[in-house]
Amino acid sequence: MIQPVLKDAALREEMLSCVEGLHLWWLGQSGFLVRCNGKTLLFDPYLSDSLTHKYATTDKPHIRMTENPIVPQMLGFVDVVTSSHNHTDHLDAETLVPLMQANTDIKFVIPEANHVFVVERLRIDHSLPLGLNDGEKISVSGWDIFGVPAAHEQIETDQQGRHKFMGFIARRDGLTLYHSGDTVLYDGIVDKLKTFNIDIALLPINGRAPERRVSGNLNGREAAQLAKDIGAKLVIPCHYNMFTFNTEPPDMFVAECERIGQKYRVLKCGEKFSW
Repeated sequence: MIQPVLKDAALREEMLSCVEGLHLWWLGQSGFLVRCNGKTLLFDPYLSDSLTHKYATTDKPHIRMTENPIVPQMLGFVDVVTSSHNHTDHLDAETLVPLMQANTDIKFVIPEANHVFVVERLRIDHSLPLGLNDGEKISVSGWDIFGVPAAHEQIETDQQGRHKFMGFIARRDGLTLYHSGDTVLYDGIVDKLKTFNIDIALLPINGRAPERRVSGNLNGREAAQLAKDIGAKLVIPCHYNMFTFNTEPPDMFVAECERIGQKYRVLKCGEKFSW
């Protein structure tokens, strides 16, 4: 099993020591913890073995490739956490419930279309999740967060036209990050994102394969090109090396970034990147 660069108490200590500037850590799958001048944002954490246990006796076992870098109870300093959609590796009760118990002041940002589902899955008060839709903005705990649609693999909306799959633009102190959630390319995505002057894009690279029997994402080549097209100053890949049946190495991503001149950084789980 792949070992994190840092884990548990050592990882927590490093996170808390980064008070000034922008720092982020990849926590596996699509999970990123971001510290910016003392405020902490946690994108889409999956920090349990819930899916491995759920599918252990099925024909689609979710066999972990990378060891969990930290338990959610150790992240009581998080100010804001997101869930981009309702799939368990982005909305995990075994991660989010103990995280919220460790920090009762945490803010929780989701697609508004998923509000009822989120409340029922996590068994939390209806007022806790803060919902966004396309083009909307919310300011929480020092972060400005904007909603951008995602297509996993299609654009899906509820009866009121609100998007079920979302990406989030997060901005603080003049720095802008884009966490796409799970998405493929769709008409208009580049035009939507170019207006934000994105510093760091966090994009999935596991691609699409029908035999996996799960919704797919950008592949490495597409992620590199999307970052280039939207003018991202840096792109970091994610959504790989978690489950054996649904992963791709970052080789294609790296090769395409090199070919088109897109700046990138490939992180190991539990590794810090400082901007």
